[in-house]
Amino acid sequence: MASLESRSAERDEDGDLVKAARQGDRAAFETLYTRHRNRVYALVWRLCGGDHGLAEDLLQEAFVRAWQKLDSFRGDSRFATWLHRLTVNVALSDRRIRVRRLERETALEGAAERTASGAQDVYAGTNMDLEQAISRLPERARTVLVLFDVEGYSHAEIAELAGMAVGSSKAQLHRARKLVREELER
Repeated sequence: MASLESRSAERDEDGDLVKAARQGDRAAFETLYTRHRNRVYALVWRLCGGDHGLAEDLLQEAFVRAWQKLDSFRGDSRFATWLHRLTVNVALSDRRIRVRRLERETALEGAAERTASGAQDVYAGTNMDLEQAISRLPERARTVLVLFDVEGYSHAEIAELAGMAVGSSKAQLHRARKLVREELER
């Protein structure tokens, strides 16, 4: 029961901090940032394939957006849940922008599956750990794998967030798991 009580206490503390931050208390928002920074960073780091620079940018963007949209937090869920969803939206929006930019910059077929740093060879390297294998996945497959297997989203939620069909989400998950398995067996 202690964990239930501590979660309830944290929710109350976050609620008080959110109320203070809504009234312009930057120190309260800084406390929210400090409390949730590591979890948000881990999420965006996985979603962007282990690119630390991009993960830092997305971390900052997520908290800027949270500050701007703080009034839209109704308190129906924990602040951490609301922030997590907002962060996923920031990361997916950034991915869509990078994909469009790549499509404009190159006439090559399949440019949409490339990351902003260029095409990644899924089969490069040997004896890699799980995080490295995930980071080498094509972007859509990596996004679905992280959201489904790591973050616990349903295929319907992923489809809505990523703008794809539920069947495409399932296919991308199957593809991602197969590629990771092959990579880890090397």
